[in-house]
Amino acid sequence: MKNKTNLTYSSGYKHWLAELKAKVHQSQLKAAVVINQSLLNFYWELGGDIVEKQQSAAWGDGFLKQLSHDLMAEFPDMKGFSKKNLELIRQWYLFWSEYNAIAQTYPGQIAKQPVAQITQIPWGHNLAIIAKCKRHEEALYYVHSTVEQGWSRSVLTHQIESDLWQREGKVISNFSVALPTPQSDLAHQTLKDPYVFDFLDLTKEHNERELELGLIEHITNFLLELGAGFAYISRRVLIQLGMFMCSGSYR
Repeated sequence: MKNKTNLTYSSGYKHWLAELKAKVHQSQLKAAVVINQSLLNFYWELGGDIVEKQQSAAWGDGFLKQLSHDLMAEFPDMKGFSKKNLELIRQWYLFWSEYNAIAQTYPGQIAKQPVAQITQIPWGHNLAIIAKCKRHEEALYYVHSTVEQGWSRSVLTHQIESDLWQREGKVISNFSVALPTPQSDLAHQTLKDPYVFDFLDLTKEHNERELELGLIEHITNFLLELGAGFAYISRRVLIQLGMFMCSGSYR
């Protein structure tokens, strides 16, 4: 009888396992990107329908409230059908529809529909952009930059608030639009976007680690803004309270 190989120490097995894990991550990412695009394409159509119904149908001011109630009764776990989010979908649609209308009045310029670009980033990124950008050219710059650089929402918000467009990006170039790598912050956030999971009629509890990492990211950005002379010591600190010891990992 042949001796069984201990796969823990097999370099061939480790190499194959690493390749397999990478394929799984890539497959997850591709699926998340497709789902995100489907969700935002649906939001775009829904936004258009809401605007059209509000203009043509005499349904009154309680239209969105009633629509939210009826949709959430059918899909109770979907946050995307709250009255607030329906209002944001309408606002998002109107913002980019206005850009389309303006672009079409200048036949000498390339007027691309923004839907293909804005559906490549998560809904939370889209909301951050339309909330903080007043000009369409500025908003489109941040959409392209997010796709190209793989920014997380925190990084995107920081770049907008620091007026990156004013400093570097007033002329929109032909950004290469590619699938984000599995290592990018944007890719990870697309995989974890609660609206994407809601769209699949799944529930996803908030993760304490995600909250911790988010707080640390904000603290880091704050200290970087302060400049030299400040230091971030560790992620968790060991604290002794009387007879009790609260343990934690150090970095």
